[in-house]
Amino acid sequence: MSTAAERATQLDLVARLKSSYPELPDAPTPDLLDHGRFVAYMKPVHDVGGEPDAPMKYENKDYEYWEHMTYVMCEVLAWRGIWLSEERRRIGNVDVQRAVYLGFPYYGRWLLSVARVLVEKHHIGLTELSERMAEVQQRYAGGLAGKALQAQPKFEGDGAGVKRNSHIVHAQGKGDPQVYAGKAGTPKFAVGDRVLVRELPVLFYTRTPEYVRGATGEIAAVAYESPAAEDETWDIPDAKPEWFYVVQFTMAELWDDFNGPPTDTLRTEIPERWLHAAN
Repeated sequence: MSTAAERATQLDLVARLKSSYPELPDAPTPDLLDHGRFVAYMKPVHDVGGEPDAPMKYENKDYEYWEHMTYVMCEVLAWRGIWLSEERRRIGNVDVQRAVYLGFPYYGRWLLSVARVLVEKHHIGLTELSERMAEVQQRYAGGLAGKALQAQPKFEGDGAGVKRNSHIVHAQGKGDPQVYAGKAGTPKFAVGDRVLVRELPVLFYTRTPEYVRGATGEIAAVAYESPAAEDETWDIPDAKPEWFYVVQFTMAELWDDFNGPPTDTLRTEIPERWLHAAN
């Protein structure tokens, strides 16, 4: 049982997680919120390329047991048709908002997305999930102390009546993105074409990095056909497949303060809807 002092300490920690512009009040009136700040607030939290930050030290570490099991659980959910990989990325990387995205371990966000999708798609009730979490917490109240984690399910469910997403049905035995082969028509661009990345409004989710929007690059490869991430992530049954391209940019085109060799380049994958022919 927590004390009043412990609860006050926890609330103080929550207050420090607040994220806002210091010159604006909480819930500002519309006249105080300009276009630049609106775009900044709406930016998907996973799109961090190019943001100013201190250099990060790369550390190659072994995955822990719970991280391995989280990965397996997410793959099984996709294999059984409960969600799409793009849907998991959205739920685990975007809907969590910036404080959780930056504050949780990588696979911690994956694990949180498992709970969300199982509750939202009515595979488990939130009250049942909370009770099970409390039960497991009590089971290991003294720590693992050398004991192995055990799931100890209360029952084995019947998956025969589970509603699968549409993609798992028509991709069965074909694979992804092979299931969309031949459905996007003739590619609009060819290798060597110069293209301009559109600056489309971004709401909720995208896989097109902010640092390439408005930049000019060159088609390096015509990759494959698939619905764009903005449609696939919500499992829209009739989302039209389109071509994806590997686009190459010179680093000097992307970064204002780049002072490396002029031949340095960067490649990224972009769906056709985001590209215009460069004049």
